[in-house]
Amino acid sequence: MTGHHRQETYAVPEVLSGPGGRAVAPSLAARLALAGVDRRTFLRFCAGVTATLALPPMFAPRVAYALAKVDRPVVLWLEFQDCAGDTEAFLRSRNPSAGDLILDLISLDYHETIMAAAGAGAEKARDDAAAKGKHLVIVEGSVPTGIAGSCTIGGRSAEDILRRCTRGAAGIINVGTCSAFGGIPAAGPNPTGAVRVQDVVDDIPVINLSGCPVNPDNLTATIVHYLTFGHLPATDGLGRPLFAYGERIHDTCPRRGHFDAGQFALAWGDEGHRKGWCLYRMGCKGPSTFHNCPSIRYNDGTSWPIAAGHGCVGCSEPDFWDTMSPFYDRLPHVRTAGADLTADKIGLGVLAATATGFALHGAGKLIQHRVGNARDARAREAGDTATTDERNEG
Repeated sequence: MTGHHRQETYAVPEVLSGPGGRAVAPSLAARLALAGVDRRTFLRFCAGVTATLALPPMFAPRVAYALAKVDRPVVLWLEFQDCAGDTEAFLRSRNPSAGDLILDLISLDYHETIMAAAGAGAEKARDDAAAKGKHLVIVEGSVPTGIAGSCTIGGRSAEDILRRCTRGAAGIINVGTCSAFGGIPAAGPNPTGAVRVQDVVDDIPVINLSGCPVNPDNLTATIVHYLTFGHLPATDGLGRPLFAYGERIHDTCPRRGHFDAGQFALAWGDEGHRKGWCLYRMGCKGPSTFHNCPSIRYNDGTSWPIAAGHGCVGCSEPDFWDTMSPFYDRLPHVRTAGADLTADKIGLGVLAATATGFALHGAGKLIQHRVGNARDARAREAGDTATTDERNEG
């Protein structure tokens, strides 16, 4: 999808003819109507965003009213050390897509992947938009600081572009783990000296939408919150919006019941894997990861990694590449008060991240299975080959 293709598809004019032939900016309702989005679809969109923001349904009319009256804010989308995965996710969002609607809610004046302009024209559009001030800056990718000349555009380094484009900005929205926390480029040994955006710019409100890639619905909801309430959403200690990162994946995972029942997939394609049992023993980092993946999902809300049979790799957490690997093993050496236990020793008891320790709800299962293992050992010595689980099932 390019800017040129979008213009042909929607043919949405930047100005309409007002009274006396005076040029006026079209309202959102007019822009959506020209784009083929009717009022009912728009209200469904507002209701969906309200739910994503974890707001009561009564806020949906307020969201609709605010968006219908909003003056589109100028937005610059900068890409540095990235794979463009966040852009691709943004362009493949819900139907009516977040991309379609959000581009009618904002004035996306610079995005090197989808804009029609190139070269000096693109740079001028970026610099002119930044000079207006009070704009939003969306950043995709980490910022290299260790190699002179790396990630240079038009003779200006990524660090210089970031500083200039955020000067006078109303806020920064980091999309993806690379801009939020450094991501894969910042993983050891970090040859480019990659850093997060806040290591370069720390005097402007910042919100982090981490994940590889960002969920476009969370991006849409964040911008709608800003347009509706005039400020960015409330965040956790890592600058992530609470509406999207307030709960562990493990706590809302549809496979959670299997975890509590001690039912685990032990190999790809085994009976437990085919039956949709818990993927913790296959390396799932859901107990250590905060994200709303189970409820919002990806690809028009159809699926997400665990639903597809693959464990969570913790991609929305800081330093996930270093701290969550190996991805197909449980978290090793989780330190708790007074003990240094490995995942193999504590089995079902590991529920939290390396940095956050244990959650107590697994203690009962831990004790239960330790007792069961001891029984199995004694049974084998006595010549009984049935396991505790098999005897319980019988």
